Amino acid sequence: MSEPPGITVSLAVAPPADAPSKTLTAQRVQPLRRPGRWIATLAVLVVVAQFVHGLATNSFYQWDRFGYWFLRPTILDGLVITLQVAALSAVLGLAGGILLALARLSGSPVLRAVSWTYVWALRSIPLIVVLIFLYNFSALYKTLSIGVPFGPAFFSFDESRLATDMAVAVVGLSLNEAAYAAEVVRGGILSVDQGQHEAASALGLPKRYQFRRIVFPQALRSITPNYVNQLIGLIKSTSLVFYVSLLDLFGSAQTMGSTYPGDIVPLLLVVTVWYLILTSVVSVIQFYVERHYARGATRSLPPTPFQQLRTGLTDLRARIRRETAL
Repeated sequence: MSEPPGITVSLAVAPPADAPSKTLTAQRVQPLRRPGRWIATLAVLVVVAQFVHGLATNSFYQWDRFGYWFLRPTILDGLVITLQVAALSAVLGLAGGILLALARLSGSPVLRAVSWTYVWALRSIPLIVVLIFLYNFSALYKTLSIGVPFGPAFFSFDESRLATDMAVAVVGLSLNEAAYAAEVVRGGILSVDQGQHEAASALGLPKRYQFRRIVFPQALRSITPNYVNQLIGLIKSTSLVFYVSLLDLFGSAQTMGSTYPGDIVPLLLVVTVWYLILTSVVSVIQFYVERHYARGATRSLPPTPFQQLRTGLTDLRARIRRETAL
């Protein structure tokens, strides 16, 4: 059928309802403004700047004397003793904590009772009391012997010869650390899913192999951050060995402060900075240990501090560009 003359028919196809319009695509999405965040950030930066300015300009801190004492042989000798005490106490305390945790989880009621009593007692007694008690232990027991209870002794030795200042400090800190490490290790073992124990038992693996190769490696993911927190506390607790006549880092600074009373503040700053360095090193080691044991447990490994810094700077530059472009 032909169309009437003078009439033109045109068919227009309507666009789909979900097609974006030119007006919407041309508009730019405005980010949500957060003035409170910028005000809080500015306030914190002002406080930090004032604090740094006070540290740099206040003559009471005597930064010239701080530089004089920071690497003095007396301070470095005390630092070495602090590292020795902390390292030995950390190893012995962790070993004792593992044994106490296994005893607490064993089927023997005697082992459970002894472990619980030890943890209860050592966590209740202040560390300074333990150290002073061990320092005067020779007054209670002049000789120690190994033999049959209420019977003959096989070996006897003079306790005062073994109880040196270093031995008293290490033993006291290790006994105290083992009580706290026991609960950290026990909590880590209990955090392992019960199905792992059942699967290992179903395979017929020996109990020792189950613990060493299956349970304990998984428990380390939970043990590491908690025990490193204890280790940092142990490093700071070494300052108490000064009271058992061992000149550690704090003891050396205290002795020099008595000789040079005008340098007490810079000496305390020296001790503070060295403790900050030690705890910072431990924190960095903790991060990489946690990152190592996170393999297989997370989809992607956590970024390193340098990666976090680079990502943060990139995000900050992008945010500043967005704010200035508005």
